[in-house]
Order: sequence, then C-alpha cells, then structure tokens
Amino acid sequence: MKSEINIAVVDDQNLFRQSLAILINSINDFKLVTECSGGQEFIDALQNGCEIDVAIIDLDMPGINGIELNKYLQANYPAIKVIILTGHANEMLITQMINNGAASYLMKNCDKNELITTIEAVVKNGFYFNNEVKMALKNSTNQRNILTKSISNVPIKITRREMQVLDLICKDRNNNEIADSLYLSVRTIEGHRTSLINKIGCHTTAGLVLFAIKYHLIDLGL
Repeated sequence: MKSEINIAVVDDQNLFRQSLAILINSINDFKLVTECSGGQEFIDALQNGCEIDVAIIDLDMPGINGIELNKYLQANYPAIKVIILTGHANEMLITQMINNGAASYLMKNCDKNELITTIEAVVKNGFYFNNEVKMALKNSTNQRNILTKSISNVPIKITRREMQVLDLICKDRNNNEIADSLYLSVRTIEGHRTSLINKIGCHTTAGLVLFAIKYHLIDLGL
C-alpha cells in the first residue's frame, strides 16, 4: 500500500464535513487533499489537477448528488476509490451504488476504526464490503438464505485455479497474499485476476466479488 493516501471529502453538511476532515488529518498516512460541499465543486477540483486516491462522498447533496457524482467518477476517474458515507441504509440503494462501481458503502454512524479500516482496504484491495453491504447484496439476489457453492449455472468457464483465486479475492486478500497462499508468483496471480475480469466482463475487483455472490460461488458467512 502506498505510504500516503490522498483523500477527498464531499458532503454539504458543513460541521460533519469539517469534523471528518479533522479526523482524517489526525491519522498517520492519511492526507486530506480537499473538502468540498458538493459534486460540482469536487469535479472542478479534479479538473484543476487535484490528485485523489479515495473520495468519501455523501448521497444527499444539492446540484450533483452522490449517485450522479459516483457515475461521473467511474466514467472519468476510475482510479479513484469511492466510499459512500451516508445516512441511508436502504438495501436497494446499497446494491445500486456497489453495482455502479462504489468501492464501499458506510453509514454515518459508523465508528472511527471502521472508517480507517475501509479507507485502507479500498486502497489495498479495491473494495471493502462490511456485513451490512454483504447482506444487502445477498438479499438483492432473491435467493435462498443459505448460499451453496456451485458453478453449474455460471455462464462462463472458470478453472479450478481461478476459483481458488476468486475465493481468496472475496476474502479480502491482495495479490501478494494470494500468491503466498497458493505458492505461486505474484505475476501468475495477476494473470489469473486479469483473466477473471476479462471473462466476467467487469472492471473492478468489487465486480469479481459481486459475480461470486450472484452465482453462489462464496459463502458470505452471514
């Protein structure tokens, strides 16, 4: 993981945004690059050369809201990891935001440690799904309460090794950790990850996890 994480906070609630900015600046290796009161202000900052690794975005904002801003970032700045931080716990909304490329989804009543964990995880692994998000994704499939591993209905052919890699990706392991677990080189793991992304047709690691959930390839442990 890079030594310093450049972070943006986008929220129209001044006191909340300012308090979050103070918190971020108090954490070693976190650098608050900008705090913005709305989507257009953040877009302007990016177009003026602001370099961001992680954007923490509220959903309810005047003008360009969080849903629209996330879509814009996925299309124009896909390297930025978007963390939705909101007061909305609606499962359909959670699923929509993750399907639209958000790397994580948190409630505003989360504690400091979960926020830190989430920021570090999305930089390290590309996504972070807590139990609330996993439950929303699980329920969105309208399947049995107990998911079983089966590749019989998967529309693509996944090799045994790719299944092993996919399983470890879903357990929040990065390429180095997967390589150590499977006694393979990091380059080989990168190849399997790229192959999975190409076969599935997704663009992010989170997309691999969504695919695994949809086709019952992992046990969420919920």
